[in-house]
Amino acid sequence: MRVLTVGSMYPPHHLGGYELIWREAVERLRRNGHDVMVLTSDFARPGSGEEEAGVRRDLRLYWRDHEWPRFGLRQRLGLERHNAAAFDRAVRDHRPDAVLWSAMGGMSLSLLARARRLRIPGAAMVCDEWLLYGPERDAWLHGFRGWRRVLAPFAWRATGIPASLEVAALGPALFMSDILRARSARAHAFERTRVEYLGADRHAFGEHPAQPWSWRLLYAGRIDRRKGIDLALRVLPLLPDEARLTIAGGGDEGHMRELEDIARAEGVCERVRFTEVPREGLAAEYAAADVVLFPVRWLEPWGLVPLEAMTVGTPVVASGRGGSGEYLEDGVNCLIADPDAGPPAFADAISRLAADEDLRARVRAGGLRTSERLGEDAWYDAVEEILVESRS
Repeated sequence: MRVLTVGSMYPPHHLGGYELIWREAVERLRRNGHDVMVLTSDFARPGSGEEEAGVRRDLRLYWRDHEWPRFGLRQRLGLERHNAAAFDRAVRDHRPDAVLWSAMGGMSLSLLARARRLRIPGAAMVCDEWLLYGPERDAWLHGFRGWRRVLAPFAWRATGIPASLEVAALGPALFMSDILRARSARAHAFERTRVEYLGADRHAFGEHPAQPWSWRLLYAGRIDRRKGIDLALRVLPLLPDEARLTIAGGGDEGHMRELEDIARAEGVCERVRFTEVPREGLAAEYAAADVVLFPVRWLEPWGLVPLEAMTVGTPVVASGRGGSGEYLEDGVNCLIADPDAGPPAFADAISRLAADEDLRARVRAGGLRTSERLGEDAWYDAVEEILVESRS
């Protein structure tokens, strides 16, 4: 099958795990004999690594540097026409049998209707909330909401750019969690949906032996205000002086500066290490930690970090919010701490683990069982299956 896959950020130029999932899906499709072209945005991170064949970075985003700048009508139309031309070139050159839509937040959602007009079947891999915030952040489509909706057909005819969101063009949609599908279904009417959980890569994250407690804390993941990283910092003054925290991740540089300010205000700068760790180095970071903190405040669509930590054998203290709540069990495979209760809730959970070796052993064993139950193959098999289904 010839597949054109479209999304916002494709590695090595990316910010987090969902983009890595997209790349793994592409690589597996190629290994299974499919001819895949990637069409993504021109977002770039200097020094991110070598480019791979079959990737076009021709699309433009409505998002820049973790901000949503305002676009005038002429700018919006120019961006949309640019992206439409890039999409048409990719279709002409690759002649796809199907389009696989990945994260489209901040993108031209008019491309969905464009693909449908060209009668190209579609399938969607929905790992984050782009179907919820995307229509608001698409400055072109947003201009035709409310009473202006009646103008959408005229705008399409006048400009050649679709001015309404055609969710039906997604085709069968694969969601990463039940909560993400339910929230998306409240906003849109889907024809066919499916949920498949994604586990950790057991080849990259192998089990390490248990170790004596030494107050080594780890946050791993994207730097994002919704992640509750400030809670991990503010917990340090409530723990013994030997407690150390590693914050391993990149992303919002503005929030990173805020976190550094919090560390100074709390007087814990010498107890915190900020670092970016390449994917191949994450397993060692998990193995070196006594506990991994996952203090997300928002309803995160999934949450792969706790599963990676569990696969390595490191206990997890998490908020349990969002998709991760579908596999996290307090006292069984993790300890749950309420982020609304603030740093004391996390300090209490961490201290309980520190003081009780039997509790650590139970949580570790429960995490290992969970990681064995939730593999990664089912998700990637489902990606291929929805592409086949899209053509039926």
